[in-house]
Amino acid sequence: MSARPRVSDAQRRALLGVRHRLAGPGARTVAEAAGAVVGLHATDPATVFLSAAARLAEPTVAEVERSLYEEHTVTRLLCMRRTMFVVPTPLVPVVDVSTARAVAARERRGFVAEVHKAGWSDARLAAAERLLLAALAERGEATAVRLTADVPELREQLVLAPGKSYESRISVGSRLLRVLAAEGAVRRARPSGAWTSARFRWTLAEPHATDLAPAEARSRLAREYLAAFGPVTVEDVKWWTGWTLTDTRRALAAVETVEVDLDDGSVGLLLPEDHARAPSPEPWVALLPSLDPSSMGWRRRGFYLDPELVPALFDRNGNIGPTVWADGRVIGGWAQRADGRVAHRLLVDPGAEARARVAATVGELTAWLGPARVTPTFRTPLERELAAD
Repeated sequence: MSARPRVSDAQRRALLGVRHRLAGPGARTVAEAAGAVVGLHATDPATVFLSAAARLAEPTVAEVERSLYEEHTVTRLLCMRRTMFVVPTPLVPVVDVSTARAVAARERRGFVAEVHKAGWSDARLAAAERLLLAALAERGEATAVRLTADVPELREQLVLAPGKSYESRISVGSRLLRVLAAEGAVRRARPSGAWTSARFRWTLAEPHATDLAPAEARSRLAREYLAAFGPVTVEDVKWWTGWTLTDTRRALAAVETVEVDLDDGSVGLLLPEDHARAPSPEPWVALLPSLDPSSMGWRRRGFYLDPELVPALFDRNGNIGPTVWADGRVIGGWAQRADGRVAHRLLVDPGAEARARVAATVGELTAWLGPARVTPTFRTPLERELAAD
């Protein structure tokens, strides 16, 4: 018989609700909402706003925009699993050193290989890069279209995945901006359209100086993840960070943890200060957007997601769509229709009281979205069906 303490699935769901600011008092700031889950997924621009809104005590689009583009209390960067996140700005050096720098190096290598195939020399690329940064410094903020007008050779098209079914074309300038953003030289400013738009303006970024060693940064990020998502397995940590198994084990070895038995038979890791906690939140529901960090925070998801729901709620690449939650479980999905109304479908019956809370939350989200229209980049079977009804 194991001498380890047990953390049940019910306890894990209670921890999820309280830690992720989905149960009880909402977060006071966007940075607090992001920090509750380490970072908000930002592949879809709208996800940042919807994830923050689900966690804020007083959610507004303006508050998220101020945090991103004026006060800079949160920062967007390409990091864990080569995924875009918005993280609290004080955490940026940890995320940068532990994950983002390796991602940026990979982005640079891939880009250089692409332009070499297109006949560019290293000298030509370096000259074009200097001209782009100079144009951006002069303008302060500019769209990719404006910058490629300033540096015409950046309009040249690169063919990505030639001959594949997903072949695409992108300008050298757009691809270069992505690389420079990954390296921290430039950052995304306000989009040229609505808050749901991915057509960002660009501006020069202020460097985040740090003397953190990679091993220390990885251990600090592992601790942040444990504080938000624990108990977690080694597999969860490796998957969420995108690290090698060796780096994952070394990072966890540098963090004081408690081993616990989980209901699925695996061994989880928990921070010692969390071991005695047994929150009992009031009943809660939430409508979370596609790729929300609470939906995508673990590799093993059985404690909050019935495997039978996966085909309806995920696309073929493992991206989750918009979900309906009740008391720490995924119970259905939602979508916005062309007329602006939010439609939902429950795939699990949570009982009459929870159904009523979900219906009220659906009405609140419809009103909050107003004239905005949100269509996930990665569309799932249930989201498509609900949006078309």
